[in-house]
Amino acid sequence: MLFLGAPVLYGVLVGHVYQQGKVTQMPVIVVDEDNSPLSSSFIDMLSDNESIEVARVLPSLFDSKDIAMQYEATTIVHIPKGFASGVQQGRLPEMTVFVDGANTLTSNTAMMAVNVCASTLKAGIQIQAQMKRGVPAKIAAQQYEPFKTTFVKQNIRSGNYLYFMLPGVLITVLQQVLLLGLALSFSSEFEGNTFPELVRKIGNPIGLILVKILPYVLMSVGILVLYWGFGQYYRMPLQAEFGRFVLCTFVFLLAVCFIGVLVSILLPSQLKSTEVLMVIATPAFILSGFTWPSSLMPGWVQAIANVIPSTHYLRIFRLMFIQHAENYHTDKALIALTIIMIISFILAVIILWLKIRKIKKEDKKISV
Repeated sequence: MLFLGAPVLYGVLVGHVYQQGKVTQMPVIVVDEDNSPLSSSFIDMLSDNESIEVARVLPSLFDSKDIAMQYEATTIVHIPKGFASGVQQGRLPEMTVFVDGANTLTSNTAMMAVNVCASTLKAGIQIQAQMKRGVPAKIAAQQYEPFKTTFVKQNIRSGNYLYFMLPGVLITVLQQVLLLGLALSFSSEFEGNTFPELVRKIGNPIGLILVKILPYVLMSVGILVLYWGFGQYYRMPLQAEFGRFVLCTFVFLLAVCFIGVLVSILLPSQLKSTEVLMVIATPAFILSGFTWPSSLMPGWVQAIANVIPSTHYLRIFRLMFIQHAENYHTDKALIALTIIMIISFILAVIILWLKIRKIKKEDKKISV
């Protein structure tokens, strides 16, 4: 089933992830301080572009960055006060476009779409103005621009592909090695018939689970220190609030460990549990939305991605280390990780408790 099913599963899964083939409907925040017919026309042009979608129109730049993060918008378009009058009077007003470069693919797509709309508006304004003066349309199209468009790129460290890809890959690898290691935690006991002996030493399911995951949590700390060493070697400074980072990382590690333990308890075969967790871990990076926007994936693919801990942890990593977001921006992803952790832990405890109770009943029968 694995040999035949995995290629089919990954073909369908990855195919649906990239089925759309191009980035479309990227959220854009517009700050319209002018409130003129000209600024309204430009907003309509942005809305009509298939690559972007106007998520919100704000009256000022105040809190625009926070709102952009809430909508996962990569671009903020600022139309200043007096924009229309400046164009009419030939004062060359300036429209500013703030581009979040945390994801090169999405930010470049949104930036080009805004630039196309701005260029089209410039051409239309200039041609109309010149034609009113009796200038032929062909010559009018070659005249100077009626307003300036300035692009300000932020969080440009991810423009370096090493900064962008290495952390994402390393986090996915950490998840994979944890899952593969914990796949053997209880399945090896079941296969080797040592589980009854283990139960006689520790009859508490919570205690058993903690004993199994503790070595992996400690080793994960060592792996994270190794990753920090990679960051120093490749000159990738990672700056974020240490306490928040430790909290999010701890919840991520527990979520991954409890999923590994749960599968190991459910499948008493080392081979089967390893195969199942490999199927889960292998496409994790593609489904996470770290490179390709998750909003472009079908709903059922997003549902699968949201069950995998690395999806949420990679979002936290990008917000904290690349976008330098405030802590509350990571709350949604942290809550999702916490839910995965709690549900996996509860299920693992219940199933393990049932198996322990069965072993204890058999021991009682033998003693009688």
